[in-house]
Amino acid sequence: MPSRPAARNPKTLPLPRVLLTPSALHSAGLPALALVVVLLAGLALVLWAAWRWLEPMPASRRLVLATGPAQSAYEAFGRRYQPLLAAQGVQIELKPMGGAQDNLALISDPDSGVQGAFIQSGIAVTDSELPLVSLGMVALEPLWVFYRRASVPALRLPRQAAPTRLAQLAPWQIDIGAEGGGSAPLMRELAADQGLPPSSLVSREAEAVQRVLALVRGEVDALALISAAEAPFVRYLLATPEVGLFDFAHAQAAARRLGHLRPLAMPRGVIDPAADRPPRDLRMVAATASLVVRSDLHPALMQLLLQTAQSVHGEAGWFQREREFPRPEAGAWALAATAERHYRDGPPWMQRHLPFWLATFVDRMWIVLLPLLAALLPLSRLVPPLVTLRLRSRIYRWYADLRELEGSVEQPQADLQHLAERLDQLDHQTGRIAVPLSFTGELYDLRAHIGLVRERLRARAQERQDRG
Repeated sequence: MPSRPAARNPKTLPLPRVLLTPSALHSAGLPALALVVVLLAGLALVLWAAWRWLEPMPASRRLVLATGPAQSAYEAFGRRYQPLLAAQGVQIELKPMGGAQDNLALISDPDSGVQGAFIQSGIAVTDSELPLVSLGMVALEPLWVFYRRASVPALRLPRQAAPTRLAQLAPWQIDIGAEGGGSAPLMRELAADQGLPPSSLVSREAEAVQRVLALVRGEVDALALISAAEAPFVRYLLATPEVGLFDFAHAQAAARRLGHLRPLAMPRGVIDPAADRPPRDLRMVAATASLVVRSDLHPALMQLLLQTAQSVHGEAGWFQREREFPRPEAGAWALAATAERHYRDGPPWMQRHLPFWLATFVDRMWIVLLPLLAALLPLSRLVPPLVTLRLRSRIYRWYADLRELEGSVEQPQADLQHLAERLDQLDHQTGRIAVPLSFTGELYDLRAHIGLVRERLRARAQERQDRG
């Protein structure tokens, strides 16, 4: 009789390594599959709840920004924002308004749809139906007071000197622009502080180009406007020989008395060093511009606006050094929490190495993903042993039937023909067991043992035949 293979105890066998493929899970049966389904469903539920709670991505990638009139600094800022935001998948719509006062009214209106605006310092802030926050100070806004040199004799100054105090301009008609703009309220505030009578100030609802032409034609004596030095009409007036720029001797005093202003100096030769223009430092005052947004604006869009502001406003100019703006100064509004982190820590580390939206998603979701992974890791370790045990049980449960058959063969009155049929049926059923390749060793051992019992059955049949 052939020798039997050594019997192997399933409890002491090393567990094969199981790859959790769909076929392996299917072979393992319902309990393993159910556990995997429960784990995946739990993971999906937690991720869905975290998505709803944290809102890692804004519902819309469209931003409405209130700017200023044509050829103004605010309009120029907005146009420079557009391609930078578009490169990150955000479409920005510019709302041209009359100026800072109109911008504030628009962003405070809940039905306007405006989510951000450039607001000038010193603008009267009223209670808003929507809470507003600042992303910081983004630029200086110089107050330019241009005058016609032909109007200077009317001031009757000693030795035909150029005016240096606002009170000296009382005989003139000074165009201060529209009431909704930024220059009109600032000039009225300065006039009240410096002794310039209100009758000298003329408010005009006209575009900047028309106001510039009115000055050149002599329709007004002076023109006050707030704009960046790069504005075309500012450069035009600076290059016009018949027009002079007011040298404000009390700039320091005005900035101290009116806390929202900054004293400035246009450096000698900054316009044209070769021609020595201007021939001396000119004193000026400036307001500041803040980027104000609604407090419910998605933090990802706030972060994107801050990074765009760094690119647009961080360049060196006549009145600021490189990277001097934006700055974490909020003015009349609280600084947004996103802006505080940005100015303190810089852009998130992941945004330096990943696309913006992917980095934003991870930055917002890591607080959930890390604990979730920590919880799922030990749970996931239950699946491979369970699958292994289920797969082995598909093989070893047949040993009970095989042992019963083997015991029956040794009985003196055993029906060997019936036992042979049962053994053939057992062999046929075990031949249809589907298991991964890593378990074929156990399967072949089972079938080898079936073969040994069949040989024992034939031997018993031969013994009976020899005795008969």
